Amino acid sequence: MPGATRANVVGLELMTQTVREDEVTSEDELFDQSEVAADYLEGLLDVLDSDGDIDELVVGDRPQVEIVGDGLEKLVGQKGQTLEALQELARLAVYRKIGEHSRLMLDIGGYRANRRKKLAELAKKTAAKVIEQDRVVKLDPMGAFERKCVHDVINATDGVESESEGAEPHRRVVVKPA
Repeated sequence: MPGATRANVVGLELMTQTVREDEVTSEDELFDQSEVAADYLEGLLDVLDSDGDIDELVVGDRPQVEIVGDGLEKLVGQKGQTLEALQELARLAVYRKIGEHSRLMLDIGGYRANRRKKLAELAKKTAAKVIEQDRVVKLDPMGAFERKCVHDVINATDGVESESEGAEPHRRVVVKPA
């Protein structure tokens, strides 16, 4: 690293090691995060006079909360924008109560599950187009969740690769021949 002193490099290495060690979170701790978020969201549903059943889960290495029921569209909002905002608020509630950042995933009315399926279809069609036409395809801007869904499918497909370009909120996935 040009201009970096040995002490800075060692300090950076120690910070990187500490972050990696801190990322190891037990399933019980992840479930605690989902419970805190669920409590927060339950209070919010009460204030909004909305009905919905709340499930707390741990999926993989992430805490997850699902709100299921009828008439939850207003909590999802246009293109999932309200859902994203509620997820950030739930993450802040977890941080405030537990004192650590959370990678909590919120799904309302199955929106994310349905969106994941649609994005997988889009990624497969895009991959086929890139392979067939041997050219780069840039997708419309997407949120982080959506980009990850596309990257996961592209990474599992031979003959193509993907990367993100641009800055939020205009960040997009670019798919190109491998």
